Amino acid sequence: MDRRAPLSSKYIVILAAIVGVISGLGAFIFYFLLELSTKFFLSGLDSFNPPLAGGETEIIKGDFHLGILPLPLVVALGGLLSGIVVYRFAPEAEGHGTDAVIRSFHRMRGVIRARVPIVKTVASAITIGSGGSAGREGPIAQIGAGFGSFIAEVLKLSDKDRRTLIICGVAGGIGSIFRSPFGGGMFGIEVLYRRDNEVEAIVPAFVSSIVAFIFFDVMMSYVAGTPFGMLPIFKIPQITIHSPLEFLIYAVVSVLATFFGILYIKTFYSIHALFKRLKIHPYFKPAIGGLLTGVIGIFLPGVLGMGYGYVQLAIDGKLALSVILLLIIGKILATSFTVSSGGSGGVFAPSIVIGSMIGAFIGYLFNYLFPEIVVQPEAFVLIGMSAFIAAVAKTPIAAILMVLEMCGGYALLPALMIAATLSYYLSGDYSIYSEQVANRAESPAHRMEMSIDVLQNVKVEDAMVPAEKLVTVSPYQKVSEVLELIEKTGHIGFPVVREGRLVGVVTFEDVERVPIEERDVKRVRDIMTRDLIVTYPDETLEDALIKLVEKGIGRLPVVDRNDERRLLGMITRSDIMKAHARAVARLAA
Repeated sequence: MDRRAPLSSKYIVILAAIVGVISGLGAFIFYFLLELSTKFFLSGLDSFNPPLAGGETEIIKGDFHLGILPLPLVVALGGLLSGIVVYRFAPEAEGHGTDAVIRSFHRMRGVIRARVPIVKTVASAITIGSGGSAGREGPIAQIGAGFGSFIAEVLKLSDKDRRTLIICGVAGGIGSIFRSPFGGGMFGIEVLYRRDNEVEAIVPAFVSSIVAFIFFDVMMSYVAGTPFGMLPIFKIPQITIHSPLEFLIYAVVSVLATFFGILYIKTFYSIHALFKRLKIHPYFKPAIGGLLTGVIGIFLPGVLGMGYGYVQLAIDGKLALSVILLLIIGKILATSFTVSSGGSGGVFAPSIVIGSMIGAFIGYLFNYLFPEIVVQPEAFVLIGMSAFIAAVAKTPIAAILMVLEMCGGYALLPALMIAATLSYYLSGDYSIYSEQVANRAESPAHRMEMSIDVLQNVKVEDAMVPAEKLVTVSPYQKVSEVLELIEKTGHIGFPVVREGRLVGVVTFEDVERVPIEERDVKRVRDIMTRDLIVTYPDETLEDALIKLVEKGIGRLPVVDRNDERRLLGMITRSDIMKAHARAVARLAA
């Protein structure tokens, strides 16, 4: 167990800023490589130029068009190359990446191999740039977290500090590449849990996110010539809420977002299981996924790559309702084929596209049916985006903030809050991130902090029931008498004592195994456990708990180390839980 003392908050904030700088730089490099890959694979090999969102900027000017490969083969080639890079150098970089970060936080002490950010950057740029249906969130989260873990390893920080720095890496990466410093900070602390957040890391996460955002902005303005203070990713008109009746339609969006969110999650993991069962080399699985995505892309180009340009088209009212509906299903399938097959890319950008199309479908449909109520259907694109992200990612606050920062529709804040909150609760515990745990109490990281540390500091003698307060039985008593004692006292186990000496333990399970007609004949000595597992008064509660768990029993006799037949007391799991609660209460006081 890690016994290094955590750093003070002052030093953590300094390190968070450093992680922010590195994450911002990593985000810029990834942005550049992604654009380069898109121009080579989609524009070059297939002559397909995906549309850009209104606020997105090209770094690389100019295109070349060879058109020598059909689209499905281009996407399959990208999947193959990505598979080779990932499975050859860092298999943990496969898939969408965010789950790997969450798993590292909860179960691996925050350790991420130093090579992972580099492998993830290259593999994800190839996957998305070649047309794979994936996003930038997973890769940049794993890239930023990897940098945070590397810094912690170099400085030999405690596990607690390492975990904080990987949260900072996630926040910095998300905040910069999505141009959402507030939302990025919240995403970093929310995404670890389905019903909780890592509130202790909120200040370092915000520091890292804003520093990364500024650094990324500076790099973009210097290299791409954009003015400092970048525009939001999506351009939207001036929008507002026109009628109280619109809130009822927001609820419809939330219900549909929940339905399609659960469908998305089930489809994603069903296809993931299917690819896991395929008896072929892992290199080729992303290629097959890419081929299937490319086939869908022939008929629905909007499923290729991140698809932000098609969100912009939906905002601008340039997509037919039939295309919008097909994009919802097509994007779910394409993302599942791309990422579940082992391709390297995130699931957040596809969630943005799917949610946007759900909102667009409802908005433009109700605008046609009730134009006096739904005056600005484009506003529903943002509503759907927020609702869907909250449903599938379990990050409701980040969903609201990121949509606001990516789009700028601050007048819709009440609508976004209602839609995101409703879909978050309607979707229950379904999550696209399988490594999320419900709350801090269920996190292995915090179970160690909250339980074992406390239990190590409390002795058995401080929590046991002393011998003079115990109800004991004699080995010569009838089994029926023990049953009566169980009913009278509520206890389900008793030490068996003869002439003041411990000779065994008898439990309700022992009594139950005796046939009813024999309970007045059988004696305690006939059914008691003689080979006892014991603990000692100077052992810690951690030692006692380990014995209980390993042996699958509910109570331990406490005996003298020098005379194990001398009964000093009894300790149960319930006693340990009570002692733990008292110790935690004292710490919190």
